[in-house]
Amino acid sequence: MANIISDETIEYVGILAKLELSEEERQRAKKDMGDMLDYIDKLNELDTTGVEPISHVFPVNNVFREDVVENGDDSDNMLKNAPSVKEKSYMAPKTIG
Repeated sequence: MANIISDETIEYVGILAKLELSEEERQRAKKDMGDMLDYIDKLNELDTTGVEPISHVFPVNNVFREDVVENGDDSDNMLKNAPSVKEKSYMAPKTIG
């Protein structure tokens, strides 16, 4: 199958990835990209008739629960600890002149 990757393609990919590649790195990248494309071509030979497409290997479930109030409004009990209460709220002393 031997996909041929041009020097221009490697240069363009390097620019997009903001990489400065040496000549040795360019040659290695060309070989690696060619190998990847060959592998994809090999996968395209597989008979996938009847195989359902998937987007995730594992099932995707919503892990969030519904908000359910379990302890109710306990404000009266909490206000018992307040030094002073006004209209069902904590009342604190004035701190700014």
